[in-house]
Amino acid sequence: HLFIISSSWQSLAPRANRTIPTMRFHRLALGAAAFVALCSVPATYADDAATDDAAASASSSAAAYEPPANAESFQFEAEVNRMLDIVVNSLYTNKDVFLRELISNASDALDKIRFLGVTKPELLADKEDLEVRIEYDEDSKTLTIRDSGIGMTKDDLMNNLGTVARSGTTKFMDALGEGSADMGMIGQFGVGFYSTFLVADRVSVASKHPESSSQYLWESTDGHDAFYIAEDPRGNTLGRGTEITLHLKEDAEEYANPNKLRTLAKHYSEFVTHPLHLRTTSKQMVDVEDEEEEVEDKKEEASEEGEKKDEEEKAGDDEKDDDSDIEVSEGDEEEAEEKPKKQKEVVTYSWEELNTDQAIWTRSKDEITDDDYQGFWKVVNKQAMENATAWSHFDAEGNINFKSLVYLPSEIPPQLMQGNMDEYTGGLKLYVRKVLISDEFELMPRYLSFIRGVVDSDDLPLNVNRETLQESKIIKIIKKKLVRKVVEMIRKLALDSEKKAKGGDADEDETKEAEIDADGNVVEAEKKEEESDEEEEEEPNKYLEWYKKFAPSLKMGVIEDDANRGKLAKLLRFHSSKTDGEDDFVSFEQYVGRMKEWQDEIYFFAGPSEDEMEKSHFMDKFQEKDVEVLYFTDPIDEYMINSLRDFDGKKLVAITKEGIKFKDEDEDLVKRREKYYQKQFKPLTKWLNKIYGPDVMRVAISKRLGRA
Repeated sequence: HLFIISSSWQSLAPRANRTIPTMRFHRLALGAAAFVALCSVPATYADDAATDDAAASASSSAAAYEPPANAESFQFEAEVNRMLDIVVNSLYTNKDVFLRELISNASDALDKIRFLGVTKPELLADKEDLEVRIEYDEDSKTLTIRDSGIGMTKDDLMNNLGTVARSGTTKFMDALGEGSADMGMIGQFGVGFYSTFLVADRVSVASKHPESSSQYLWESTDGHDAFYIAEDPRGNTLGRGTEITLHLKEDAEEYANPNKLRTLAKHYSEFVTHPLHLRTTSKQMVDVEDEEEEVEDKKEEASEEGEKKDEEEKAGDDEKDDDSDIEVSEGDEEEAEEKPKKQKEVVTYSWEELNTDQAIWTRSKDEITDDDYQGFWKVVNKQAMENATAWSHFDAEGNINFKSLVYLPSEIPPQLMQGNMDEYTGGLKLYVRKVLISDEFELMPRYLSFIRGVVDSDDLPLNVNRETLQESKIIKIIKKKLVRKVVEMIRKLALDSEKKAKGGDADEDETKEAEIDADGNVVEAEKKEEESDEEEEEEPNKYLEWYKKFAPSLKMGVIEDDANRGKLAKLLRFHSSKTDGEDDFVSFEQYVGRMKEWQDEIYFFAGPSEDEMEKSHFMDKFQEKDVEVLYFTDPIDEYMINSLRDFDGKKLVAITKEGIKFKDEDEDLVKRREKYYQKQFKPLTKWLNKIYGPDVMRVAISKRLGRA
């Protein structure tokens, strides 16, 4: 050991003055000896050192937080303590909602100051801009949300941030006790501010109210049952408004990242009324001019110019020497030019506006163009490559008021195309005062899950997701109105498309005024109709193009939606024995309109293909009597018929069913004829029964087979 070597070497020295001989060791030998000595330290010493470090760290962290100078201490309300304990100690699956809650609170504060500023313009004097700004500091791990809203006084800070809205909290506590509370959406029971403790271990709130002479600071730490309020030592830095600074926890440092903040803010607060800005940081290298080098370069240039003048004045000098001098000076200039410049890193800050998209559903329909609607469609459906087929923009009024803008896509979503309807989430986003509450809430039934759009209500509280557990009537009313509006939108698309395909209604043509040309002559209607027909023939039936892709969804609606079954049945289209071509369809209404006078039933034939059905013997009698038969080739059609027994009072009957009666003949005559045939062919039926025996169920005289 190094210690043994050292002590034994010291023992060789005399007690009196004596020169210690020098002994040389190879440096590798000394290194090995030192390593062995360190490795031989007893584990007890190492454990003690680790314990001391941990104790020192714990004591330093415990003493890390100090309340603001001259701060007053206040105790949280008992219910707040309970809530904070849940926030801190429970497992939450979605911490992201804290940012939505803070931006929503800031938007409310801005709305309030804007409203008060109408009657009291002086309230806006300190700061006219109404906006929300988000800053982050990756080094200090802080996140700051600042607004120029109404702000809070000292009493407001004490009352608003020291209590909890009991209406929501009590229900939340009860649900928690029953084990039915969903921990994934904190902040939806009126405790939005306290969701900050999901990601922060200390929260500072600076606020300045226009009627308050001072700016106050509120602070609290995660897990403490007290909060502190003091005058802000920085003075009036806000002018007006509130600044919330979160000191992020170690497991929440991702929220000091600009990409994360940008994504969350755009997701939840894309359509907030007031501008929402994010401060971004960028670093770049810039050239630095060295002043000393510039001075030296100038001196060298001056000396070179002086030498050149001296050389020109000298007579009889050798030209080669002059040339060599010139070449040297040119080389020096080139070296000076090629010398790389010094660079340094410069940090620049800029503000990026995150909510540039407008909430067009809040505007009047008269102010919005088709291009605006199609542009917003691309915002609602980020993956859309094609334009929307149709849309409906409406205001619903009643017990629950809301605005909505829903779109009919032109292409089937990939999940529905693959048949994964249960895995497909709804495409409607639910907003409360332009703040996103949920984009996965099922506001549409399963068969209309392809609908995209927004629903925005000022009447709903922000806790709508959790309130539906107790008050589902609110969502049921919204859902009912939305489904009715969507079905009306599809119905309108169908009518408009058929109208264009026909070239317009005859009734409208009769009421139109005659058009006169420049000479005063009446324009011939026939010529005009021919021109319009040529133009309209080029345009395909928009509804049929859409229906070919989404027919299974509508048929599923007929099966599942009892309330709207009749309306959905009017949207269905089929090929029939009288249609010609792939794009020729017939609706139930059209079928009923061209039924025979004696016909009181709608006939259909379910089969694998139209060709097979047309050649089937079941079609003989119907072709003979020129009776139209609907072809059901979609597998879901037969299931649908179990729910749709009739249309407009006309029963749907399969032509393969036994006992179909045609009422174009005298009933008594039909009976006598059947009786005669049975008697005439009775020997044949008996003989066939005898030959086939149990191999056949029954041998009977057919009433419908013609070609056979």
